[in-house]
Amino acid sequence: MELTSTVKNFKESRVLIVGDLILDRYIWGKVSRISPEAPVPVVDVTDENFMLGGAANVANNIATLGGRATVAGVTGNDRQGSILKRLLRDRGIECALFKDARPTTLKTRVIANNQQVVRFDKEDKRSISGRVMEELSLFLKKAIPEHDAVIVSDYMKGLICKELVQEIVKSAKKGNKLVAVDPKPSHINYFKGVSLIKPNIMEASLCAGVDIKDEESLIEAGKSLIEKLSCRAVLITRGEEGMSLFEKDKVTDIPTLARHVYDVTGAGDTVIAAFTLAYASGADMHGAATIANHAAGIVIGEVGTAVPSMDNLLKSLSINGNKCRIRPYS
Repeated sequence: MELTSTVKNFKESRVLIVGDLILDRYIWGKVSRISPEAPVPVVDVTDENFMLGGAANVANNIATLGGRATVAGVTGNDRQGSILKRLLRDRGIECALFKDARPTTLKTRVIANNQQVVRFDKEDKRSISGRVMEELSLFLKKAIPEHDAVIVSDYMKGLICKELVQEIVKSAKKGNKLVAVDPKPSHINYFKGVSLIKPNIMEASLCAGVDIKDEESLIEAGKSLIEKLSCRAVLITRGEEGMSLFEKDKVTDIPTLARHVYDVTGAGDTVIAAFTLAYASGADMHGAATIANHAAGIVIGEVGTAVPSMDNLLKSLSINGNKCRIRPYS
């Protein structure tokens, strides 16, 4: 299927996102003096806003690209959880939010003179309670058959565990549904049997136990992860060098499309969202990775947690086309 046709089919696809929900708070201001109390800048606040982060940002990417997103995760019974829920609903995202005795994860960034001055987090990383996990598991058994693909978004905030992933994989295999994972290295053994994992190059090095320093070690890491997890593909994002898609017998190198890299915040969320939505909409692995690369090129050219639109994605595809290099393993 032609890539532009795939993108136009996004509106027909439903993607379920399971993962750690984060509320991003941005405080904007200017610095004109140093505090007399301590050698720190004084920020005169001019604005404040909230944005979706973590698994919620993955869902936001799906919705902004035109797909239908459902997000499942845990919040606290607090103001931050209410704000997160409102933001999701405002974007047309279906949500199954399970409340636990913990604060909703909140990341606050102070931006002054277009630079981040400080970030402070409010969170509880302990595993969620057994009661909430049972409620979530019952929901997933019903929801997975109703969706075209599943994304597991692991930010190590206590939701993702080996048992939960195994349940997702088992339910998804019954309907031959793609399960794509944005992993954390310390949890890599949780993800055996998933369809695809999407680490960045540093995460891939840690997950595979390979020091990636050249093409040879990159291929070694990609092959190792496919064998280790028995997955169909590994998509390694490589920053300014683009990304590499590893399948059973070949690797596809896709160069970056960004002219200027301003901010990589949320770029990993965009990649896994665009890849999964493209695959669910009829693309093969290579086509889905190409579309994801175009989407990533759009967002890293903006400051803050940005998301691409369908129109911007179609424009990028029409201008830049499908640039890649496919080769068998040596």
